[in-house]
Amino acid sequence: MSGHNKWSQIKHAKAKTDGQKSKIFSKHASAITMESRKAGGNMSSPGLIAVIERAKKDSMPKENIERAVAKGSGADGSTLSEVLYETYGPGGVAMLITAVTDNPNRTTPEIRHTLSKLGYALGASGSSAWAFTKTHEGYSPNMPADLSDEDGEKLAILTEALEEHDDVQDVFTTADTHTTE
Repeated sequence: MSGHNKWSQIKHAKAKTDGQKSKIFSKHASAITMESRKAGGNMSSPGLIAVIERAKKDSMPKENIERAVAKGSGADGSTLSEVLYETYGPGGVAMLITAVTDNPNRTTPEIRHTLSKLGYALGASGSSAWAFTKTHEGYSPNMPADLSDEDGEKLAILTEALEEHDDVQDVFTTADTHTTE
Protein backbone atom coordinates (compact mmCIF):
# COMPACT_ATOMS: atom_id res chain seq x y z
CA MET A 1 0.00 0.00 0.00
CA SER A 2 3.00 2.31 0.09
CA GLY A 3 2.84 5.26 -2.29
CA HIS A 4 -0.83 4.75 -3.08
CA ASN A 5 -2.89 7.29 -1.28
CA LYS A 6 -5.63 9.66 -2.21
CA TRP A 7 -3.40 12.75 -2.02
CA SER A 8 -0.98 11.44 -4.65
CA GLN A 9 -3.87 10.96 -7.05
CA ILE A 10 -5.27 14.42 -6.31
CA LYS A 11 -1.81 15.97 -6.60
CA HIS A 12 -1.32 14.71 -10.17
CA ALA A 13 -4.81 15.78 -11.26
CA LYS A 14 -4.31 19.22 -9.66
CA ALA A 15 -0.93 19.66 -11.36
CA LYS A 16 -2.52 18.98 -14.74
CA THR A 17 -5.39 21.45 -14.28
CA ASP A 18 -3.07 24.07 -12.77
CA GLY A 19 -0.81 23.78 -15.82
CA GLN A 20 -3.75 24.33 -18.15
CA LYS A 21 -4.94 27.36 -16.15
CA SER A 22 -1.43 28.79 -16.12
CA LYS A 23 -1.21 28.59 -19.91
CA ILE A 24 -4.59 30.32 -20.31
CA PHE A 25 -3.71 33.02 -17.76
CA SER A 26 -0.38 33.67 -19.51
CA LYS A 27 -2.14 34.28 -22.81
CA HIS A 28 -4.66 36.59 -21.16
CA ALA A 29 -1.90 38.48 -19.34
CA SER A 30 -0.03 39.06 -22.60
CA ALA A 31 -3.17 40.30 -24.33
CA ILE A 32 -4.00 42.62 -21.42
CA THR A 33 -0.46 43.97 -21.39
CA MET A 34 -0.53 44.73 -25.13
CA GLU A 35 -3.95 46.42 -24.92
CA SER A 36 -2.83 48.39 -21.87
CA ARG A 37 0.19 49.62 -23.80
CA LYS A 38 -2.01 50.65 -26.76
CA ALA A 39 -4.41 52.46 -24.39
CA GLY A 40 -1.60 54.09 -22.40
CA GLY A 41 -2.91 52.48 -19.21
CA ASN A 42 -6.38 54.04 -19.68
CA MET A 43 -8.71 51.57 -17.96
CA SER A 44 -11.76 52.94 -19.83
CA SER A 45 -10.38 51.93 -23.24
CA PRO A 46 -12.89 49.64 -25.00
CA GLY A 47 -10.17 47.26 -26.19
CA LEU A 48 -8.71 46.92 -22.70
CA ILE A 49 -12.14 46.42 -21.16
CA ALA A 50 -12.96 43.66 -23.66
CA VAL A 51 -9.68 41.80 -23.01
CA ILE A 52 -10.14 42.07 -19.23
CA GLU A 53 -13.69 40.71 -19.51
CA ARG A 54 -12.43 37.67 -21.45
CA ALA A 55 -9.83 37.07 -18.75
CA LYS A 56 -12.47 37.35 -16.02
CA LYS A 57 -14.64 34.78 -17.84
CA ASP A 58 -11.74 32.33 -17.47
CA SER A 59 -11.54 33.18 -13.73
CA MET A 60 -8.22 35.02 -13.94
CA PRO A 61 -7.37 36.50 -10.52
CA LYS A 62 -7.80 40.26 -10.09
CA GLU A 63 -4.18 40.67 -8.95
CA ASN A 64 -2.90 39.07 -12.18
CA ILE A 65 -5.07 41.40 -14.26
CA GLU A 66 -3.83 44.47 -12.35
CA ARG A 67 -0.22 43.33 -12.74
CA ALA A 68 -0.67 42.89 -16.49
CA VAL A 69 -2.23 46.36 -16.83
CA ALA A 70 0.65 47.88 -14.85
CA LYS A 71 3.17 46.03 -17.00
CA GLY A 72 1.58 47.36 -20.18
CA SER A 73 1.45 50.93 -18.95
CA GLY A 74 5.19 50.76 -18.21
CA ALA A 75 4.86 50.89 -14.43
CA ASP A 76 7.23 47.97 -13.91
CA GLY A 77 9.80 48.86 -16.58
CA SER A 78 9.46 45.71 -18.71
CA THR A 79 8.51 45.82 -22.36
CA LEU A 80 6.48 43.37 -24.40
CA SER A 81 6.36 43.44 -28.16
CA GLU A 82 4.07 41.83 -30.67
CA VAL A 83 5.84 39.67 -33.25
CA LEU A 84 4.43 38.23 -36.48
CA TYR A 85 5.88 35.01 -37.91
CA GLU A 86 5.10 33.73 -41.41
CA THR A 87 5.32 30.23 -42.82
CA TYR A 88 3.66 27.73 -45.12
CA GLY A 89 2.05 24.61 -43.71
CA PRO A 90 0.64 21.33 -45.02
CA GLY A 91 -0.90 21.50 -48.47
CA GLY A 92 0.82 24.84 -49.08
CA VAL A 93 -1.50 26.86 -46.83
CA ALA A 94 -0.11 30.22 -45.75
CA MET A 95 0.16 30.71 -41.99
CA LEU A 96 0.59 33.76 -39.76
CA ILE A 97 1.62 33.27 -36.15
CA THR A 98 1.19 36.19 -33.75
CA ALA A 99 3.17 36.20 -30.53
CA VAL A 100 3.64 38.60 -27.65
CA THR A 101 7.05 38.36 -26.06
CA ASP A 102 9.45 40.20 -23.82
CA ASN A 103 12.38 38.66 -25.68
CA PRO A 104 12.09 38.05 -29.45
CA ASN A 105 15.64 36.64 -29.43
CA ARG A 106 14.28 33.73 -27.35
CA THR A 107 10.88 33.33 -28.99
CA THR A 108 12.01 33.26 -32.64
CA PRO A 109 14.33 30.25 -32.26
CA GLU A 110 11.68 28.42 -30.22
CA ILE A 111 9.06 28.95 -32.96
CA ARG A 112 11.62 27.96 -35.62
CA HIS A 113 12.43 24.78 -33.63
CA THR A 114 8.74 23.86 -33.29
CA LEU A 115 8.25 24.27 -37.03
CA SER A 116 11.39 22.33 -37.97
CA LYS A 117 10.44 19.41 -35.67
CA LEU A 118 7.35 18.95 -37.81
CA GLY A 119 9.15 19.47 -41.13
CA TYR A 120 8.37 23.13 -41.81
CA ALA A 121 10.48 26.29 -41.92
CA LEU A 122 9.98 29.86 -40.82
CA GLY A 123 9.35 32.15 -43.79
CA ALA A 124 10.79 35.57 -44.51
CA SER A 125 8.86 38.72 -43.71
CA GLY A 126 6.11 39.19 -46.30
CA SER A 127 6.32 35.62 -47.60
CA SER A 128 2.76 34.70 -46.58
CA ALA A 129 1.26 37.94 -45.26
CA TRP A 130 0.04 38.78 -48.77
CA ALA A 131 -2.53 35.98 -48.46
CA PHE A 132 -4.32 37.69 -45.54
CA THR A 133 -6.28 40.85 -44.85
CA LYS A 134 -5.93 42.41 -41.41
CA THR A 135 -9.27 42.77 -39.62
CA HIS A 136 -10.24 43.99 -36.17
CA GLU A 137 -10.36 40.33 -35.05
CA GLY A 138 -6.97 39.37 -36.51
CA TYR A 139 -6.31 38.17 -40.04
CA SER A 140 -8.69 36.65 -42.56
CA PRO A 141 -7.58 34.71 -45.65
CA ASN A 142 -7.98 36.39 -49.04
CA MET A 143 -8.41 33.05 -50.84
CA PRO A 144 -9.29 30.13 -48.54
CA ALA A 145 -7.75 26.85 -49.72
CA ASP A 146 -9.30 23.40 -49.47
CA LEU A 147 -7.19 20.71 -47.80
CA SER A 148 -7.24 16.95 -48.04
CA ASP A 149 -8.12 15.07 -44.85
CA GLU A 150 -4.46 14.08 -44.40
CA ASP A 151 -3.24 17.68 -44.77
CA GLY A 152 -6.03 18.85 -42.45
CA GLU A 153 -4.79 16.49 -39.74
CA LYS A 154 -1.21 17.66 -40.24
CA LEU A 155 -2.36 21.28 -40.00
CA ALA A 156 -4.22 20.54 -36.76
CA ILE A 157 -1.09 18.95 -35.28
CA LEU A 158 1.07 21.90 -36.37
CA THR A 159 -1.39 24.47 -35.04
CA GLU A 160 -1.66 22.66 -31.71
CA ALA A 161 2.15 22.47 -31.38
CA LEU A 162 2.45 26.21 -32.05
CA GLU A 163 -0.32 27.11 -29.61
CA GLU A 164 1.49 25.11 -26.89
CA HIS A 165 4.10 27.89 -26.82
CA ASP A 166 3.32 30.42 -24.08
CA ASP A 167 4.12 33.48 -26.22
CA VAL A 168 1.94 32.48 -29.20
CA GLN A 169 -1.38 34.32 -29.18
CA ASP A 170 -3.02 33.21 -32.43
CA VAL A 171 -2.35 31.07 -35.50
CA PHE A 172 -4.11 32.12 -38.72
CA THR A 173 -4.22 29.94 -41.85
CA THR A 174 -5.63 30.19 -45.34
CA ALA A 175 -7.15 26.72 -44.95
CA ASP A 176 -10.88 26.65 -45.61
CA THR A 177 -12.50 25.79 -42.29
CA HIS A 178 -15.99 25.37 -43.74
CA THR A 179 -16.90 21.76 -44.39
CA THR A 180 -19.74 20.60 -46.58
CA GLU A 181 -21.62 17.47 -45.72
